Amino acid sequence: MSVPADRMELREDEITAHYAAAVSMLEGFDHTPRIAAGAAKPVAERSSGLGTRRRFRSTTPGLVGRSTARPEGVRLLERIEGADGGDALISPVQATVMQALRRAIAIALALGDAFSQATGLNELKKENLEGRLSAARSTEFSELLAAEALAVLHTFANATAYLLSSSANELTVEIGGVEEVLTDNAQLALHGVLWELDQDLEKFADAEPKIVATCLAYAEMLMEKVALRAQTAPRLGPFTGATYHVEADDFTIQGFTPARHARGTTLTMQFKKPHEVVGNHIAKYQAMKLAKMLMAYDFERKLNPFAELGGFIFTFMGDGKPGTGKTTLIQMMAGLINEYCQVAGYPFRYQNFSIDQIDSYQGKSGQNAKAFINNVLDPNVIGFGTVDDIDQIAGKRGDRQSSAGQQEVTAVLMEAFSGANTVVRGNCTFGMFSNYPENVDDALRQRAGARFLVDGPQTREDYIDILHLLMGKNHDVPLGQHDLYAAQEIKRAVAASFESHGRPKEEGLLKVWERVEADLGKLDDIAKMGSYLKAIQQADDRFTGRAIKNITDAVKVRAMDFELPDEWMEDPDLFLFKTYDEKLAMISDLRQDITVDMVIQEINRYADSEFRYADKSDEAAIETAVREMGRMEEARRRYAGQKG
Repeated sequence: MSVPADRMELREDEITAHYAAAVSMLEGFDHTPRIAAGAAKPVAERSSGLGTRRRFRSTTPGLVGRSTARPEGVRLLERIEGADGGDALISPVQATVMQALRRAIAIALALGDAFSQATGLNELKKENLEGRLSAARSTEFSELLAAEALAVLHTFANATAYLLSSSANELTVEIGGVEEVLTDNAQLALHGVLWELDQDLEKFADAEPKIVATCLAYAEMLMEKVALRAQTAPRLGPFTGATYHVEADDFTIQGFTPARHARGTTLTMQFKKPHEVVGNHIAKYQAMKLAKMLMAYDFERKLNPFAELGGFIFTFMGDGKPGTGKTTLIQMMAGLINEYCQVAGYPFRYQNFSIDQIDSYQGKSGQNAKAFINNVLDPNVIGFGTVDDIDQIAGKRGDRQSSAGQQEVTAVLMEAFSGANTVVRGNCTFGMFSNYPENVDDALRQRAGARFLVDGPQTREDYIDILHLLMGKNHDVPLGQHDLYAAQEIKRAVAASFESHGRPKEEGLLKVWERVEADLGKLDDIAKMGSYLKAIQQADDRFTGRAIKNITDAVKVRAMDFELPDEWMEDPDLFLFKTYDEKLAMISDLRQDITVDMVIQEINRYADSEFRYADKSDEAAIETAVREMGRMEEARRRYAGQKG
């Protein structure tokens, strides 16, 4: 695999040169905890003198010559060997973990060398050891040592998680927080985290299958802790501003961003075909288009032409009454993406965030949400993330009925979907689904760039189609006079659905429309449409600039109102395996002009949904207030009776 010019290669000989030091750390060293409490039980030494190896001299000013008060032996290799109940032979899992830790330590040390070389820290270390370090440069020296320690720690955790990801199993381990994060220098920092990993292995890895789970959990927590510390640490620019690559592992280090293995999800869901989604014409059509859009993603450029051209749906919300087909829509879209990815040989990762991941442990719900987001965002896979029953999972800000965990999830989703650091590459999409979208926080709901009204079967033909579909094949009931599934012909149904939005449907919005049309006449230019938008905002102050962005994004999607030909998905050489520039040109040729009708329809479609949500939200709030007033009235009556 070729390495782009903007990446620096960590050469294999630079990494393997640190194998001896890495093995030495894994075999044994002494460490007295300075932040964390507790110590692992001593492990009997297998060879004499193992714990008496000469320690490295600290290069931090003021620490030279200081001895530890009570050294605790750390023997990680023995800890891993002992996790299988005393089997005399090392298992493949144990060997994999040992190799991964050695490799991760060596990569981290090689990265530390590159950082030291780039920042001049090497010369400062030499001056310090020779006693020539001037007082004027001592602060710079200390800050660079701390920066190197943070870079080395994150790289170690990042590499450990990356190398062990292919060995992950279904087990999860809750290790709590990471404490022993030291930044005096890189070696002491590694000693601290290896000591704490040893503690966690003793506590949680009581069986062999838990070894990998414990190491992965610790690596994830360590990356979060170090990244948080790095936010206020100086002199990290040479690390965060550079990209390093390890060819043998195809491992890329980009500052404090976790690397992810291009590993797909083994899906066990029951997929649905498009004709099995009855009704929901616009939602089905957009889901089918979006499934093909995702496949245009270029793994070399890490970008999708649709994202560059402005027609990509990064987030969407599907809402409708219970039983209208939201789950079926998810099954259809996931099935299409999975099928396309199998043809192209792309890794596909589907993940659903459910109510089960709301945790009573403070901060854990937010961590679960971050892990969900990061797994789907992984630029090395095609991702599809769903949040079903979003109204139950993400709490409204200021709502006393929402738990702390729900509030954490809301904050994470808002930042991920449209935050300052959000980057839309076009390799993944997120869908939020709800029967009660009015109960979703307004700001979070507006971060859904597209709206899918999942209203289920509507016409007589729809109901005949769905009855025939659900009856199955084990019956002799005649069909009668009906053209089966003709009403589900997607292009005709979608055209009719879009045309129906030429005028608003919600009563409140219709009044605004009629008033503006009476004043300005037909809305046929940008000035008139802008006046209509302002009138909507005056009727509902929640209709902000973000709403306008979502509308214009939807209009751009309409300009891409074409499906990539099926043969492009069936034969990868026709499109999927083309270069990024070739894909961009092919898509640009299919793009349509934006029309006034498109803009009006998308304004009405989006505003209808906001008015629908607002009406339901206001009605729900009124009903709650009425119940509260009734309770207070009854309380006053009872209180007066007791007092009398």
